[in-house]
Amino acid sequence: MLEVEEMSEIARGTISHASAKDGSAISEHAQKSKIFDTFKKEVKSLKDYILLITVSAKSYQKTVIDIVKFLNDQGIPGVYVTLNKPYDIVQRVFAENGIDTRLVIFIDAASRTDSKKIGNCLYIGSPEKLSDMSVAMDQAVKALPSDKFIVFDSLNTLSIFNKPGTMARFVHFLTSKMREWKIKGVIVTLEKETDPALLDEITQFSDARVDIGGES
Repeated sequence: MLEVEEMSEIARGTISHASAKDGSAISEHAQKSKIFDTFKKEVKSLKDYILLITVSAKSYQKTVIDIVKFLNDQGIPGVYVTLNKPYDIVQRVFAENGIDTRLVIFIDAASRTDSKKIGNCLYIGSPEKLSDMSVAMDQAVKALPSDKFIVFDSLNTLSIFNKPGTMARFVHFLTSKMREWKIKGVIVTLEKETDPALLDEITQFSDARVDIGGES
């Protein structure tokens, strides 16, 4: 597992770029997205929150991009946990959509590799390594300034690699830590591929749940 000093090194680079970003304007793309309306309606008055977003397969990638872009446009640094796609692909897609990836610490649990740090990415090695993932999230979040976000992508992928009981405990842990971190927390999942009981449980711990439509 990565050392705290290594995590702080990544964060210092992220923070230095964050201070130079103009957070006063949200891009036209972000303002036109469903996510912009969602944030305005559901969590506008909240500085910190937990937002559960359920999506269809068709809407998934655009929704994830819009979430990160909405937060990124405001100059807010954050952590993006990817369980579906490796860092190099996610980083490229974000950059192509106008997201300043210098403001993001990536935690890659999709790539099958040893735990390591490369640039602004922490590689976990597997979605099954929940302890390593938890430590990485805690270190990354605590290394960033007070106004920050975390996007967890995605819950349904995590459930493929872990038993229901393990998932229930992890969901409780994740939402509890989001409260403790005082952060803008967003959890994304494919609705049709997520256990309804798990959805109900995490909905109870969230400030809002938003279902993004679209054909599956």
